[in-house]
Amino acid sequence: MTKLKISEIIQIINSLKKAYPDATCSLDFSTPFELVVAVMLSAQCTDERVNKTTPTLFSKCKSIQDYANIDINELENIIHPCGFYKNKARNIKLCANQILEKFNGEVPHTMEELISLSGIGRKSANVILLEVFGIAEGIAVDTHAKRISNLVGLSTQKEPEKIEQDLIRIFPKESLKDINHLLVWHGRNTCVSRSPKCQTCCINKFCKHYLENSKL
Repeated sequence: MTKLKISEIIQIINSLKKAYPDATCSLDFSTPFELVVAVMLSAQCTDERVNKTTPTLFSKCKSIQDYANIDINELENIIHPCGFYKNKARNIKLCANQILEKFNGEVPHTMEELISLSGIGRKSANVILLEVFGIAEGIAVDTHAKRISNLVGLSTQKEPEKIEQDLIRIFPKESLKDINHLLVWHGRNTCVSRSPKCQTCCINKFCKHYLENSKL
């Protein structure tokens, strides 16, 4: 785990907030289950592509019951642009039925209940808890959070759940809500996978990768 001091962690948070004052969830939704669906579709797909796909689906399905009843082939055709459409369509219908049968048609609001649903893992559950219920008990470790955590030196772990546990120990609990969004935005705009913009990075003075390479 990182050797950074808590004062330096606070500086990282403040620097990211200053760089990305508008950092929010980039998936479009208007109901809790619409976010559940959008999060499922975002697996190995860009949020931009998901947001272009969901309007047709959301206009077709107005309730969780609609998702449970929609013809699987029709659902597959609508979400086809998001990739892995057969698996995602199956999970969407199964999830809708599970919520109807086990949770009285209401999206549950605990980690344990959410990860019991088809197609919902811990990362997705963290997003749903935060965006729908305002509960920030963890950090959604996606490819951006994983990359940044490893490069900066916040975690040496490779598995998302282990990285999340390291980050939870590092960041103050009151900052978890912000960190979820800030890491995603920083990963999309600066700490990009192919050629990170290290020279202009707002947290490069804390970054293990940058500091080691700048000495070469």
